[in-house]
Amino acid sequence: MEYVPVLFLMGFGLLLAGIVLFLTQILGPKLFHRMKNQPFECGVPTHGDARHRFSVRFYLVAILFLLFDVEAIFFYPWAVVYRKYLAVNHFILLEMGLFVGVLLVGYFYVVKKGALEWD
Repeated sequence: MEYVPVLFLMGFGLLLAGIVLFLTQILGPKLFHRMKNQPFECGVPTHGDARHRFSVRFYLVAILFLLFDVEAIFFYPWAVVYRKYLAVNHFILLEMGLFVGVLLVGYFYVVKKGALEWD
């Protein structure tokens, strides 16, 4: 019984959405034109088909950026904890050194494989 107001609100939302969709179909303008139905991208006219292949390098660079960017987020909590707990600073510093070491090994591996070189 305690969820009846929630169910009532969900039902009202669905009913209102259905009414709005129905009314826009009936009352909305129906002007179709070939140029109006063309895809529009930043004011630049389209060229050819939109389904062309991208090089895997685009995706590889994007994934590597996300990987190193997300790992860099962990530096902020470390800095807060490092400043707060002065008694265990050496252990925290060692742990962050290991973390940075693993990051550097991964970075040098990626550079050696040539994943960041752009042709």
